[in-house]
Amino acid sequence: MQVPPIVVRGAREHNLQNVTVGLPRGRLVCLTGVSGSGKSSLAFDTLYAEGQRRYVESLSTFARQFLGQLPRPDVDSVTGLSPSISIAQKSAGHNPRSTVATMTEIHDFLRVLYARIGTAHCPQCDSVLEAQSRDRIVERILSARMGQRVMILAPLVREAKGEHRDLFTDLVRQGFTRARVDGQICRVEEPPPLEKLFKHSIDVVIDRLIPAEAMRSRVAEAVELALRTGGGQVIVALENEKGPEKDDRHVFSSADDGETSLPTIAPKRGKKTLSPFPDTPSPDLILSSRYACVACGISYSTPEPQLFSFNSPQGACPTCDGLGDIYGIDPVKLLTAPEKSLRKGAMGVLGTFRDMPRWLRRLLNGVAAHAETQRKLAPGRLLDTPWQELTPLEKKIWLNGTGMEEIVIAWRRGRAERGAKTKFEGILAMLANRWRNAKSSIMRRMLEKLMCVTPCHTCLGARISAQARAVRIQTKSQPWLSQHGAAAAAGAAKPRSPKERQNKGRQKKAVSAIQPSSAATLSLDRLCGLPIADAREFLSDLVLDDTQAVIAVELMKEIRSRLEFLDQVGLGYLALDRKAPTLSGGESQRIRLAAQIGSGLSGVLYVLDEPSIGLHARDNVKLLGALEALRDKGNTV
Repeated sequence: MQVPPIVVRGAREHNLQNVTVGLPRGRLVCLTGVSGSGKSSLAFDTLYAEGQRRYVESLSTFARQFLGQLPRPDVDSVTGLSPSISIAQKSAGHNPRSTVATMTEIHDFLRVLYARIGTAHCPQCDSVLEAQSRDRIVERILSARMGQRVMILAPLVREAKGEHRDLFTDLVRQGFTRARVDGQICRVEEPPPLEKLFKHSIDVVIDRLIPAEAMRSRVAEAVELALRTGGGQVIVALENEKGPEKDDRHVFSSADDGETSLPTIAPKRGKKTLSPFPDTPSPDLILSSRYACVACGISYSTPEPQLFSFNSPQGACPTCDGLGDIYGIDPVKLLTAPEKSLRKGAMGVLGTFRDMPRWLRRLLNGVAAHAETQRKLAPGRLLDTPWQELTPLEKKIWLNGTGMEEIVIAWRRGRAERGAKTKFEGILAMLANRWRNAKSSIMRRMLEKLMCVTPCHTCLGARISAQARAVRIQTKSQPWLSQHGAAAAAGAAKPRSPKERQNKGRQKKAVSAIQPSSAATLSLDRLCGLPIADAREFLSDLVLDDTQAVIAVELMKEIRSRLEFLDQVGLGYLALDRKAPTLSGGESQRIRLAAQIGSGLSGVLYVLDEPSIGLHARDNVKLLGALEALRDKGNTV
């Protein structure tokens, strides 16, 4: 059956002079002519406008009020017209949240892919997060501790300050007899006195036994009670052969006598530091029935697609709200005298040490002492060396802070030695907070002279939260591995701790060729940081089990088709996280064309405005093939 053509009669829009023309449907049609001959007037202002108007008029009155309607074109009649879509030569807009991946809907499919088949890791220690059933936990205990005398414990308190008297009273009421307090076994009726200002860890002893196959039911009962009491976690500890004869011993050694009441002063020189777990012969086996990190004791929500969206509160970086950039202090403007040391005024806004307030001098001294000790630097290296002679790592300590490391600030008041612990967020963050909280307009104006739009110091431009950045997928694609090297990718993909984040650059710069390997993993932000051609190679051969393969088959079909088209039309050099406002008109048009091809629509009239503009001659053939594929789906182009 022959499809009737599109017939335009009496078109008088703009400079068209009563034009009548017939266009074949389901074909690839090219309108050519000199400038001003009416090509755009016929294609956009007549065909597209009439097709769009008819579609909108087919909707209800309620729906039409939310849609913009084009004016009726000046034409006698148009027959055989299909619903129309226009892809013109124009910029992609000014939305800072729009990227190449979101424009083509690739990001939506990737979010589902990572949520369903990604391997989640702890953002702090990089341990794999997994939830285990009760039966699996029992099997782990029997296999790992077979024939050894162990204690089954349930964690109750983890590194929390307080005396915890009510907790021991409640344990007595529930019928428990023993607990482990800061590594020491005691009876719950006679708990050791706990210092209110110190952090303590308390576990209740559920059962003491020697795991064996004959005792499987007893182990299962103990695990069930431990999971219920410990909020989904169970600890298996080797029992001390000497038994709990030292139950009434105080948890703090005499070496702590004479220290300040604040738990922040480092041990005095010459005093031996005792182990906090003197009776623990080996590390505990920590198992969890929740989606949690057993090493850190932190629970996480199960990954969902919203977790990987920087437009969602669940997935966006809390510092930059998913934008990747913040209005912060520019280090170049901050350093007014790089030939001077920090003590002598390298940063003009801080001044010299003599000009600084007392609290700031104490803080900088504490940071310098801590960093020099931890990194084995010469005393005075960070404060007395000219800024331009410091290494990049040493500069980042001052600018971006020390992450989650606790800094000891010590001072003397009279004869008493005092101190406190704090975390150093960096001079850049300190000044940015000062600008946000400044009540003086003079202070705000002074700091604004040092500010500009900079990459977010928390996510380093990745836009998504730390938990989302810690979920990775694995590839075994040999073309990708041979080009980039799995060792480099695995190292770059490793979730960065707060300390490591200060020492690493933007994620896509970290993927470099070092040594090839058999597999490599990437998080979503690092995958989107790759050029489209490289991302296509990475996703060409993923490591999946049977269940994951079934889940991923349709997702990968959609992702690969879009990536393949983008690569075919000469956009393989673009990164998936490239922001839409930075694209040229030709690039944005071809990206929107990729989205339409991926949508799989048929029976539609596509109106394109010079799709080959800006393309190299070798890419014109690829573009023509893509347009023919669009036509072969039953569309008119």
